[in-house]
Amino acid sequence: MTEFHALVPAAGFGARMGHDTPKQYLPLAGAPMIFHAINTLCSCTVVSTVFVVLSPDDTLFHEFDWKQFGDKLQTLYCGGETRADTVLNGLLASEIEPDDWVLVHDAARPCLTQAHLGKLIAELRDDAVGGILAVPVADTLKRSDAAQRILNTENREQLWQAQTPQMFRAGLLAQALQQCKTVTDEASAIEALGLQPKLVAGDSSNFKVTYSQDLLMAELLLGRVGIIAHG
Repeated sequence: MTEFHALVPAAGFGARMGHDTPKQYLPLAGAPMIFHAINTLCSCTVVSTVFVVLSPDDTLFHEFDWKQFGDKLQTLYCGGETRADTVLNGLLASEIEPDDWVLVHDAARPCLTQAHLGKLIAELRDDAVGGILAVPVADTLKRSDAAQRILNTENREQLWQAQTPQMFRAGLLAQALQQCKTVTDEASAIEALGLQPKLVAGDSSNFKVTYSQDLLMAELLLGRVGIIAHG
């Protein structure tokens, strides 16, 4: 029976946030930012295990109370210098079966919902390759020169903004990451094998917290979801 697992790479620091605390531990809606992604993933009944891959030097994760998630939440202290290294190390350490699905999700996307997860799994569970949540690019895109002058306007037709989770068979993803370690997302490694991951339409609420001002937007969205959930 094929199982579904989630893997959250959380070994980075997030220097663009301008804080001394690693981004995943910044307070957000009464909890560390990473809590919200873990909570959504652990609440998904289809997902068997949620692996959080931390830096070997991480001392902050266990300062928080994670008991509510029980054994479904597993921590792995084997993060690497890059995202690709961290995901690959996590895959190998987790000993997930090669044919099982793994959903790799950013710790800094706290507004992931059960609807996002359900749609991704439903559209990909029988797919030969796997795929990712993504949204079509809506803004006009400008390419600049070194002086930040506009060189030209890019054609946004058929352009998508990649999100997470990114869902692939564990064995295929490990193979891809072993061969292509310079990628910034898992789909790029799969593409380097000559395969074409599927784009599953998500929405802009599943954005990545990158800058300090993004925390306010995430707080507002999480507050709205809480109001709807509790009526």
